[in-house]
Amino acid sequence: MHNESSNPSRGLSRALLHPVLPAILILAFVVLTVGFWRGVESQARHQIQLTLQAETSALARELQGDFQSHVRALRRMAERRAALPSLPQAVWKIDADNHLRDFNHYQAIEWVDSDYRIRWITPLAGNENVEGFNVAFNAERLASLQRATRTGQVDFSGIIELRQGGTGIVVYAPIVHEGTSLGYIAGVFRMEGLIEALITPRILDNFQVEIIESGTNRFVVVPDAPVTASIEQTTALDVPGLDWHLRLTPTQPWVESHRGEWPHVAPLGLMGLGVLISALVWLAQLIMRRNQALTQAQDALQEEVYQRESVQQDLARIESTDSLTGLANRRFFMEDLTHTLAIADRHFRQVALIMLDLDRFQILNDTLGHHFGDELLIKVADRLNRFSTERVLVAYSSGDEFMISQQHIEDIDEVIYLLGQIKQCFAEPFIVQEQEHHVSATLGVAVYPQSGLDADILLRNADVALYRAKESGRNHYQFYTEGMQDREVRRLELDKDLNKALSEDQLVLHFQPQLDLATQQIGSVEALVRWQHPTRGLLPPADFIPLAEESGRISDIGRWVALAACRQLAAWQGGPLGHLRVAINLSGRELEDPDLVENIENALRNNNVSASQLEVELTEEIFIENLERNLDQLKRLNQLGVHLAIDDFGTGYSSLAYLRDFPVDLLKIDRSFITRVTERHDDAIITRAVINLAHNLGIQVAAEGIETEAQLSFLRTHRCDLAQGYLIGRPLPVRELESLVAKGVDIGDLSHQSP
Repeated sequence: MHNESSNPSRGLSRALLHPVLPAILILAFVVLTVGFWRGVESQARHQIQLTLQAETSALARELQGDFQSHVRALRRMAERRAALPSLPQAVWKIDADNHLRDFNHYQAIEWVDSDYRIRWITPLAGNENVEGFNVAFNAERLASLQRATRTGQVDFSGIIELRQGGTGIVVYAPIVHEGTSLGYIAGVFRMEGLIEALITPRILDNFQVEIIESGTNRFVVVPDAPVTASIEQTTALDVPGLDWHLRLTPTQPWVESHRGEWPHVAPLGLMGLGVLISALVWLAQLIMRRNQALTQAQDALQEEVYQRESVQQDLARIESTDSLTGLANRRFFMEDLTHTLAIADRHFRQVALIMLDLDRFQILNDTLGHHFGDELLIKVADRLNRFSTERVLVAYSSGDEFMISQQHIEDIDEVIYLLGQIKQCFAEPFIVQEQEHHVSATLGVAVYPQSGLDADILLRNADVALYRAKESGRNHYQFYTEGMQDREVRRLELDKDLNKALSEDQLVLHFQPQLDLATQQIGSVEALVRWQHPTRGLLPPADFIPLAEESGRISDIGRWVALAACRQLAAWQGGPLGHLRVAINLSGRELEDPDLVENIENALRNNNVSASQLEVELTEEIFIENLERNLDQLKRLNQLGVHLAIDDFGTGYSSLAYLRDFPVDLLKIDRSFITRVTERHDDAIITRAVINLAHNLGIQVAAEGIETEAQLSFLRTHRCDLAQGYLIGRPLPVRELESLVAKGVDIGDLSHQSP
């Protein structure tokens, strides 16, 4: 047996030591290099074609999205013109100027009368010679316009020679009132301006762009560098009524940059590798026996190191983890909390410590046994562990108590939101020993630094708050505050005063400006309610809005805000702030009010304010709580002409279908993404994705919480539409806002203000 097993080993050793082996290896690498070079060249060309296809598709989608948003804008103008047949030219011009500002790719916007002649046009400068022009200048155009009137679909002129000069395209949106044609709203685009606005310099520098209409090449943009005619990509633009194909032909420098040096370097590297391997084989023939011994020694050493590391990891895990629940234990939690408070102190952040106690656990444990209690604790721990993130740590304390810390808090609403999620996880029964058991929890909350400056004091005060919550009836949460009993008395007094606030008109509006990044002008503001209390001074919303929610007065406050916003818009009419749009916030309870739309409509009509100057904001959470009910309310608001904005967008809800089904005009990116958009790569990617998603759907994008010039520069670079935050301006009283708008926004000056 010994001889039989050793013969193959000796044969392999002789083969490895044969002097011809290095030459055979070099020959094999020559053959491999030739095949590899051909494969790399083919792969490089295929990759270039895929990249070109992706560039073409992306450019086509962007052009489709821009065309569709312009078509929707023209349709809205046509619908408003149909709704108001006697609309004066001056009012129409204001509406048209607003669209020119919002959609700045137009050469002009025209009203074409039912006799197909251009009656009104803006801007007039540069377009004087088209006034009175008959747009149905031949039988084909006449038939096309008549077909648009019959079907209600927009009509595209195709690429034509514009009367103003140059080539361009005209889009006609028919105006039909009670079956009668009132003409068309026409948008005129000059091809050079459209291409310059819609196609980035990167595309224009690296590609020849051709627009093919009905099989004919109608427009070409030629780059400075020569193109590679053998590589091109053509795709159709999916815009109803527009028979365009987009063709990109890359320049030679672009092709070479995407081909790279790999097809040239890789074969040489592979050949060099073959020579090196042949030399190494020759060297290995000399040191094989010694290498085998060293390898065996190294394997034994690595095995010993691995075993020691495993033991150390097990010990560290045992020291920091509770053996029953698998959560962090109390000792580790307190050490982490101490470290977290030190960081919070340096960065002026808040930290919340939540103590959670299971209601009736002791009764269940004593009645059904300790095995039941242990299994229930494991089930609860599994649900609570779902909230563990970089900012949230969940730990098991002892008995039926759990501990949760929440870091980097900017607003107490973040804590309240987490508390709501925790309570929601107890809504479903727990299956323990094959039976359902409904278990609730009581929570006590202490917030650093208000409720304590170190971990021990914070823990003590969270326990105090937990005890107070249990005294109040369990199954809810309680924040710790100094003098909790006195504060509760003051809270009841404030609740009583809220009636007088409405009847005696003690509420006031402050306005936070929103900067239009395209025009660098303040084009809209957000209305924020304040309470001018006769004895306590100016109170922020956090001091009375929760009371209003609990008492049911939030709908009354909402009606007051809508009416006050419309009054202010009426007061600004004809003045330097007459162009502003005002955004008001709606709560979930207000959205449930069946008279909501009627109240807003009455406020607009009684103050002679255009519905397009009013915007309603809802948080994403409220927006999707009851999609069917909300859809009816929001469609009615949209039909009224009111703009719709989604606030706190991107805070974790999985379905984006409502962006397709709901009449959304504006998305406001949640401030949590903007705060570190220039520091965190993930936040930057998400922010860019939201902007692109919204623009592709024809929706504007606003970013709130902007406090630095770097954040503003990032948003401007990625085509965000509106900016809001302390860098632009804090919430201001009316007179201070008017002064700010009058002098204009100087970002350089505002950047020196503390946020």
